Amino acid sequence: MSAFAPTTRRGAPAPASGGARSGVLPWLAVPALVLFVAFAVIPLIGVLVLSFTSWDGLGVITVSGFTSWRAVLTDPGLPHALWVTFLVMAVSWAFQTPASILIGVFLAGRQRYRAVLAVVFFIPLLLSQAAIAIAYKALLDPNFGLGAGLHIGLLTQDWLGEPVLAFSTVIFVVSWQFIPFHSLIYQGGVRQIPRAMYEAAEMDGAGRVRKFFSITLPQLKYTIITSSTLMVVGSLTFFDLIFVLTAGGPGDATRVLALDMYKRGFQANLMGPASAIAVILVLVGLVMALLLRRLGGRDNSASQLEGA
Repeated sequence: MSAFAPTTRRGAPAPASGGARSGVLPWLAVPALVLFVAFAVIPLIGVLVLSFTSWDGLGVITVSGFTSWRAVLTDPGLPHALWVTFLVMAVSWAFQTPASILIGVFLAGRQRYRAVLAVVFFIPLLLSQAAIAIAYKALLDPNFGLGAGLHIGLLTQDWLGEPVLAFSTVIFVVSWQFIPFHSLIYQGGVRQIPRAMYEAAEMDGAGRVRKFFSITLPQLKYTIITSSTLMVVGSLTFFDLIFVLTAGGPGDATRVLALDMYKRGFQANLMGPASAIAVILVLVGLVMALLLRRLGGRDNSASQLEGA
């Protein structure tokens, strides 16, 4: 060993500098960056360019300037579609979040049967939205569905034929499928809360309800922000479930922007306006994600503590 080689306290060679390792780390992100650019950035740019053209999906693409944007922004149906989209977003969030938190806290227990329940409860998320919509559409049929078969008057209503009932049905089916996913997020968040906090609260005489509101919910702040972001942004893409279940009806009671985009692009063959609506959806999702991020604040220590 050279006399000039740096040594540790016990005389062993000092560890190699982390400069070479830190120089390699940025290159590890290159594959993910390439995939993101190829499948996110380039298609988004293509949709943005397509929104300034006229195209029926088969013929020649012609530049039309702001014609498609004027057609979309002056359409009287756009405010209604936006309203329904935000209503689905808000109501589904208000319904899913409390249920997901409670179920996630319950499944975070250490009992054996809770692990089995977690697996069974996760099954709806594995199913296709189109398949779920077909199943519920058959079950809720007032003439041949579950209510008619069991002779239950409450279930024999025209669930998909009345505006309020159709909207409520969409919210219920969406929540039924996605609550398990968000419950899994909250389950992981609860298990990252230090047990010592609950033990200290028990020594002070706090019960389950007090511990839930004083410890669990505050410690899940960043998990709630993460779950809410996924929930809000994901609600902008609801299409196949609504298309199969109600097709936007009755009337336009469940016609969200994603469904409006499909009808313009693939039923009316107006790819320019459909692309404009797609850009609007991206902008709305970006704004909502940024707002939720601002609500989370800049304190990263709690986020690292709970692992959110």
